[in-house]
Amino acid sequence: MTSRQEQQERQERQHQQELFRFLEERFACAQACTECARSCAMRASLVDPDGTEQQELARRKGIMCAEVCDATCRVLSEENRQDEDGIRVQLEWCRTVCLETAHVFDAYPGAEEAAAACRACARACTTFLDTLR
Repeated sequence: MTSRQEQQERQERQHQQELFRFLEERFACAQACTECARSCAMRASLVDPDGTEQQELARRKGIMCAEVCDATCRVLSEENRQDEDGIRVQLEWCRTVCLETAHVFDAYPGAEEAAAACRACARACTTFLDTLR
């Protein structure tokens, strides 16, 4: 085997490894978004809509985070219907909303699980963003 053939094979293996990593991270991010959406929707449903200002903020943030995570999961589930820049914007938006929501949930007793799901989703978005760069 010539060195040119070996180099081509190495490049192909590297490309396949990058593709597998990309797909794994995309799937992990979609799963984290789904879990976060579920957790935030559950948390928001437990908050009294006529409660205090802090409770209303937690409810609104929970609903918004669930919607953004759901939209992000849908974008990630589409087969190349959106360009990489569009996916990047969606992931950054999701990450930002998740971190903001986690911060609000930190101040709300009983919302620890939802805050953890938000942070896990933000980490998954960050990790997947790294595969796009």
